[in-house]
Amino acid sequence: MGSSVNYDLENGEIVKSSPVVKSLLRTTSRADVLSGVRFRILRNLLANVGKVIFGTKLFVLYPAIPMAFVAHYYSFGRPWIFAMSLLGLTPLAERLSFLTEQIAYFTGPTVGGLVNATCGNATELIIAMFALRQRKIHVLKYSLLGSIISNLLLVLGSSLLCGGIANLNKEQNFDHKQADANSLLLLLGLLCQILPLLFNFRTTDAPNLDVDSVLQLSRASSIVMLIAYVAYLIFQLKTHTQLFEAQEDEDDDDEDLDKETASIGFWSAFIWLCAMTITISILSEYIVGTIEAASERWGISVSFISIILLPIVGNAAEHAGSIIFAFKNKLDISLGVAMGSATQISMFVVPLCVVIAWIMGIPMSLDFGILETGCLAFSILLTALALQDGTSHYLKGVTLTLAYIVIGACFFVQYVPFDESNVNN
Repeated sequence: MGSSVNYDLENGEIVKSSPVVKSLLRTTSRADVLSGVRFRILRNLLANVGKVIFGTKLFVLYPAIPMAFVAHYYSFGRPWIFAMSLLGLTPLAERLSFLTEQIAYFTGPTVGGLVNATCGNATELIIAMFALRQRKIHVLKYSLLGSIISNLLLVLGSSLLCGGIANLNKEQNFDHKQADANSLLLLLGLLCQILPLLFNFRTTDAPNLDVDSVLQLSRASSIVMLIAYVAYLIFQLKTHTQLFEAQEDEDDDDEDLDKETASIGFWSAFIWLCAMTITISILSEYIVGTIEAASERWGISVSFISIILLPIVGNAAEHAGSIIFAFKNKLDISLGVAMGSATQISMFVVPLCVVIAWIMGIPMSLDFGILETGCLAFSILLTALALQDGTSHYLKGVTLTLAYIVIGACFFVQYVPFDESNVNN
């Protein structure tokens, strides 16, 4: 019977008694179509939520976000608000990087990498803007300085360490030209921060004139730093793109993986990005407003919290991504993530904050303090020396990581009760 039915079908004859034919010829009703559309939208929405919300192992920290809101609404202890906000920022910062990767898939590798680096620093930038609005210049300076040091020593150091251990039998090489370009910009930024600091060591009979000179020099240096960063963007995107093509070519083997990760769509990623940015903004405001209370309650200096704890949270995504690529022996990508982020903070975010403070009438300078500037200087020099030969091994990672531990210990033992009058602009 099955063979006769098939024969009749092939000749255009319809057998009414065949249930198979009835199912093939049955016209789908409009209600069925709408129901299918609704179920498809619901399935896509659930899949979208699953990939964005539960696509990270840090999702266990999500309950800290509503707890921070509740603690703020019911005026719980300010240290509790700070702790919950800090924990809540950790998965949001990681997911922010994931969403920018989705957007970068649609914008192309070079522009996408720039977008990813920019949005990867969104947490630090948002915290800096709230600190500036509340005129907490010390928190702003500490957090930005800590982000640079964290990227250079902790993120890059742990990446070189893990990559060297995972590839003991392989020689790890990378194109040092890109690292050289970033090192030059970091040294220029260091010079712009050292010169205002040196004004404080001048012997003069007019201290007020020195304060004004430091502000004027800082604002002029900030403009120079922004010009240098624009030149770097032109260098990267226009004139010397071949220096950055090695990173893109090495990632061609993972093209299928990239296609899988870009699975939520451009507009979905954009909407999620906006929602998470708003949430990060709220939590950042809580952190800036309660950091001194947490420092006094826990007996930990504001400098340690701002330079060590906040950057670890803000750089969680860069840290994880850089280590993963180092494990795969793709150091060009790891260097691009770590040093690119540090360069953007140093040459764009820091001078931008000085200019915005200038517009707002807030006397913010590039004088970060002798201890803080010294730590930054040695971090840049250690990183530049470690990357000068274009090769890597685990000993370099050990050196950079231990240097970060020493700097963290320095700020941990340096506890001074907070006093706004003692903070230098």
